[in-house]
Amino acid sequence: MARPREFDEDAVLDAAVECFWKRGYEATSVRELVARTGITAASLYNAFGDKRSLYGRVLDHYVEASVANRIQRCEALPPRRAIEVFFEEIVKRSLGDRDRKGCLLVNAALDVAPHDPEFRKVVAAVLVQIEVFFLACTRDGQADGTIACSLSAETLAQHLLGVLMGIRVLARVRPERALLEGILAPTLALLRGAPGSSGT
Repeated sequence: MARPREFDEDAVLDAAVECFWKRGYEATSVRELVARTGITAASLYNAFGDKRSLYGRVLDHYVEASVANRIQRCEALPPRRAIEVFFEEIVKRSLGDRDRKGCLLVNAALDVAPHDPEFRKVVAAVLVQIEVFFLACTRDGQADGTIACSLSAETLAQHLLGVLMGIRVLARVRPERALLEGILAPTLALLRGAPGSSGT
């Protein structure tokens, strides 16, 4: 019979998230992971496999706690407001990131995905999930008249995804409220449409 684990798996994953998040995949050593998680290297390998496997679990854990959680909360709001709140949280999170860690998913897209086809698929799948959320919001908003119809829902969703990525990357080097809100303002205006048009 297998022995029960003597550690909190979520707590270990949270600690590993912070480690990879601050230093990136390549610069994070197993020794640092052991020190940060507080469990032995043997326990780490037995529970999660090698460093690459652990990184995969860390990405899943981060996406579930951050991206999926935000989407789920925003889906309960009216369509245009859901998009607005989504980005309000992104700007707030970016401005509050004192260590300039950025988004772990975006970091993975730049750091690991270009050289690892498996992780490229993982990151791409999450970006598709975000785009699908934006698409559902824009379609529903155009249907109820709260989002302008000057562009197709598909084009707006793609644009929103691009704006999201831009904000998250820029915030790592220029976490300035005026800059981030300035990037976002034309996008929100595009959703609302011109005065007197559909979506106002």
